[in-house]
Amino acid sequence: MTDPRPPDPDPAPTGPRSTEDLAHLRWRLAGNPALPSAVVDRLIGLADDYIGYELADRTDLSRDQVLRLARHGGAPIAIRLLQRGLLTPEEVDDSDPRILVALADLGPIAADRVRPAATSPDPAVRAALAETAHLPTELLALLAEDRDLDVVVEAASSPRLTDALAETLVAHPHVSVRRALACNERTPVHLLVALADRALPAAEHCPVCDGTANPIAEYWTCDGSHGSALDELDFALVLNPHTPAETVCRFATHPDMHLRWRLAERDDLPQEVYRLLARDPIPGVRSDLAENPAIGEDIIRELAADPFPNVRRLLAHNPAVPLDVLTELAGSAKIGPTLLPRVAAATEAEIEALATSRNPVARMLAAERRDLSPRLVDQLAQDADARVLKSVADNPMVAVSRMWEMATGHGPRVAARLAQNPACPPDLLLHLAECSPPARKALRHIAEHPHAPAAALLICLADEKARAYAAGHPALPPHTIVELLADADLSVAGDAAANPALPVSAMHDLTRSDPLA
Repeated sequence: MTDPRPPDPDPAPTGPRSTEDLAHLRWRLAGNPALPSAVVDRLIGLADDYIGYELADRTDLSRDQVLRLARHGGAPIAIRLLQRGLLTPEEVDDSDPRILVALADLGPIAADRVRPAATSPDPAVRAALAETAHLPTELLALLAEDRDLDVVVEAASSPRLTDALAETLVAHPHVSVRRALACNERTPVHLLVALADRALPAAEHCPVCDGTANPIAEYWTCDGSHGSALDELDFALVLNPHTPAETVCRFATHPDMHLRWRLAERDDLPQEVYRLLARDPIPGVRSDLAENPAIGEDIIRELAADPFPNVRRLLAHNPAVPLDVLTELAGSAKIGPTLLPRVAAATEAEIEALATSRNPVARMLAAERRDLSPRLVDQLAQDADARVLKSVADNPMVAVSRMWEMATGHGPRVAARLAQNPACPPDLLLHLAECSPPARKALRHIAEHPHAPAAALLICLADEKARAYAAGHPALPPHTIVELLADADLSVAGDAAANPALPVSAMHDLTRSDPLA
């Protein structure tokens, strides 16, 4: 057990064992919401990219601290401060092309101001600029003619793509540029159809031909027809919601299962296409189809008998599944305690029928709703079936007396869900933490619970998975938090550094120039 005595008012520096450990603790300290302004000042002077990013996300920075952090942190931190609106475009040094790229992504920008990035010798800068949301169209057209293929691909992917530019790029000799257009929702529909129909001059190059293939495409082949790259182009067309349904329907029998897999996610296809996909030999295709709310009831009922468990499990998450099918699925597909979309959308009468059903699975489904009447909540909290109790246990409307009845009557089976109940009182959280054998799944939730008392948190510290969560809890004794800064597990030590109850003296120690001395 930890020493119950209060810490020395000016304790010796805590002991991270290396400069890397110390950098990690300072990074986590930078996110501590209780930092005094003086500690923030010291961290600004010590900031690397990680610490700087954490500081840049604080809500309590003074105007002077913002400006000093921007100067000290360089372009990456200045960009984060720009994104948060703590710096204005007029307050940054746009001689750095990364700043210009960020400005072009944040809002309208004059072409003359951002032109240096468009003509940067670094193709990575030009490619990043082509992706931005507010790039002037004249500069996008310039980048579309870039000598570097990656820049042209990003231009074809641009959210600023114009119809005229798309018309120019659609006949580009490289398949990668055409694929980028196939992905882009701004590409005119007639060009998406032309790409699918191959109604364009044949492409001359693909990533396999020119050796630019990404490592994930190492299995691609090309005999001069660019087959693998064109299959990938078709994959992009299926994903693009603006590609007409009648254009992508042809892929329902395509030999590449990945095309059929993604086609199963589309919500605009004829039922006969969905019926084909429901009988696909690949379980993954049927699984994705099972979640699709556009499939008809006859297909839902067919998939409910699928031999592959994941198909049935995902079908239960389909918001269009009939309640009778859902009840059957929940009993056989190991759905577990979760609020399913169809139950969330159920009418008051449907919920009443589920909650009062003789079938405990139906009652379990209803118990996941958090807007039940007090009458139904109390009724379900007294249910004889542990599955129902587990589903209702984290409902904040459950009376404390009922929580205790669940805990004493069913113990570990409901402990984790009780520990997630925002109304769970401190004495019950301590009781759950003291269970023997320990309810390990509950300990993490106890360690995160705002009502957790110090005694329960100390128990949680002994559990490997709950330890880091407990280390960040402000109800821990201050001297325990300080001790945890030296923990062998850096994630635990880091959570202690971010704990708002960390003594200010320890915060100052972590920012000393040589805390290891």
